[in-house]
This record gives sequence, structure tokens and C-alpha cells, in this order.
Amino acid sequence: MHAATGSNALPLRPLGRTDMRITRVGFGSWAVGGDWAVGWGSQDDRESVAAIRHAVDRGINWIDTAAIYGLGHSEEVVAAALADMPRSQRPYIFTKCGLIPSEKPGGMPLQVGAPASLRREVEASLRRLRVERIDLYQMHWPAEDGTPLETYWRTLLELKQEGKVRAVGLSNHTAQQLAVAEALGHVDTLQPPFSAIKRDVAAAELPWCDAHNTGVIVYSPMQAGLLSGSFSVERAAALPANDWRSRNADFTGEALRRNLTVAEAMRGVAKRHGTSVAAVAVAWTLAWPGVTGAIVGARSAGQVDGWIDAAHLALTPADMAEIGGAIERSGAGSGPSRP
Repeated sequence: MHAATGSNALPLRPLGRTDMRITRVGFGSWAVGGDWAVGWGSQDDRESVAAIRHAVDRGINWIDTAAIYGLGHSEEVVAAALADMPRSQRPYIFTKCGLIPSEKPGGMPLQVGAPASLRREVEASLRRLRVERIDLYQMHWPAEDGTPLETYWRTLLELKQEGKVRAVGLSNHTAQQLAVAEALGHVDTLQPPFSAIKRDVAAAELPWCDAHNTGVIVYSPMQAGLLSGSFSVERAAALPANDWRSRNADFTGEALRRNLTVAEAMRGVAKRHGTSVAAVAVAWTLAWPGVTGAIVGARSAGQVDGWIDAAHLALTPADMAEIGGAIERSGAGSGPSRP
């Protein structure tokens, strides 16, 4: 495992207390799962493979996926993309557990934390990813099957001890839940949603992680495309029915208009830095204390080029104040508006 060298070298950050140093952006593999209950619409596997390979060629050294994305398909696509790469050049692979497919066709996944279920999941992920050890294994959501947090967190700590996974983390958990887990064994990472629209974790979770040396890899830094610079009211209205965003409140009416106001404020910042709105949206999340890296999805190689600048873009206090002011004036989203 290594980061790209030479002209494609991107800055690295230590991931909490783990022995991994990661690029400030990682490749997110939710959309490459294709069509399922919470999919992004149909997706061509060849384009997905090309996008992943291109991200690695550009210097990105980690990929985030999950067993539930495309009901296992995303992990298989990631494995296919990396199959011919020399081991020394392969990126770290981070995946998640604790969501299992519903028995109802098209039903929402079930949040299951039973130890036997998690152990079945890790074996299935190892098989699909074609690896001997997963670099980071994360509990996707708090369990809803009655399994206490202490029980599922102990299971993840055991998997780490057994060498099946290198590091363990929690995704979508609160500061209170992090504290409960930390008392049993160190939480290597947190994966929360974070963007200039969805800012809630900046209040408690980011400071907690900063204080406990827990790495943070945020997801949806462009708020599912709203802050990409290429979104519009027209585009939102034209989303296909099999794209989960077509049913999301952020993508309609007044909320959509407020959100697009924030994206517009980023345009001026992007111009000053000679970069894209997408890169500014991602760099905004990276400017907060405690944030190690951001997970950014792509469905094609071209989309990777649209945001890769965020890997080395440092926003100034003036940039952050300008975006913070626009957030406050527009009333978009919720949570603290500036670090």
C-alpha cells in the first residue's frame, strides 16, 4: 500500500492513531453499486472501473465502499478495478457492515448488529473484495435489532485483534455513542455526513474526534451534488425515479433554492483559486479541525478530475468567512456555519 509518487503525489494526513496516512480525498463507491433501494440510478461497471483506476492514477490512496452498496456489487466492482494493480500501488480499502438487505424486494436495508451477522458480513466482504485483510471496517449505522452498541463494537474490536481488519470505526454515530465505544477500545475513525449544507456534526462529533485522536472521513461533502456547481432547479426536476435524490426534500422548493445559493457563493471562491466549485465544496469540509479526509463519489473518470483539486486546496479564513456569511444569509441547512 502506498501513495502515488512523483508528479501525482498528493498531501497525506495520519488517519487518527492508525498506521495509515491518507490523501485528503478518497474515492466513494456508493453510486458504483448501481440500482438498488437507495441507488443513484443505473451505472455502467466499465465506467466505474475506469473512474476508480483514474482516481488511483491521480494519486488518491483510499477507496470507501460498503457491503450494502448495490447489495455487494460495489465491493465486486472495486475488486475488479484493482485486480491488475501491483500490490505496492493498491489503495487502502475501507468498507462497512451492519446493514443487510431487506427480504422485501426494494425494501430498505435492516440495521443489524448481532455478532454472528457481522462475522458473516466480514467474510463475505473479504471474499468480494478479494483481500486477506480489510484496511478499515466501519459499523454503517447504529443497530436497530436490539444489539447494544457495546456488543457490536466489541465484535469489531475482536475482528481487529484477529487480523481480519486493520482498523475499526463507526459511521453515523453521535458523540455520546462514540464515548460509549471508546470506553471499550479506541474508535479509530468516524464517518459522518458533512457539507456546507449538512453541518450538524461540527457541533459535537468533530470536536470529540479531535480531542480523542479519532480520524474523521466525511461523506457527501458536495451534499449529493447540490454543491457541485453544476446543479440547478431544472436538473433537480429531471432526476429519474430510481435516483434516491428525486424523493429528497433538499432537492425541491425553497430548500433547493437556499442550497443553490450556497453553491453560488462558492463560485466566487473557486474563481479566485482557479478551481471548480466542487473542489471548494470539498475543501470547505477539510478546513474544519478534526477532519482528516473527505469521501467523494464519481461515476466516471471525468468526474474525478472535477474535484481532485480539493486534495491540496487550502481555503483561507477570508474564503471561509465569505461562505459562512452566505450560509447564514440564505438559511440553508443546519449546524455551525464556520470553524
